[in-house]
Amino acid sequence: MEGDLQRTLGRNLRQYRLERSLSQEQLAEVLGVHRTYMGGVERGERNLTLKSVERIAAALSTSPLDLLS
Repeated sequence: MEGDLQRTLGRNLRQYRLERSLSQEQLAEVLGVHRTYMGGVERGERNLTLKSVERIAAALSTSPLDLLS
């Protein structure tokens, strides 16, 4: 279905972020984006580039594949 990968990434991102005790605002600050953007990513509303997925994964000390699977 359309958007399934975006929602999967969003769920995984939220899980990894919470495991590291980071707020959306803290992660957004590290990445240089607005906190509302991070909320949109976690809800699967944003269509990310591969480069963005790589940056988010690096900030969470995980691999892009972990976020996508």
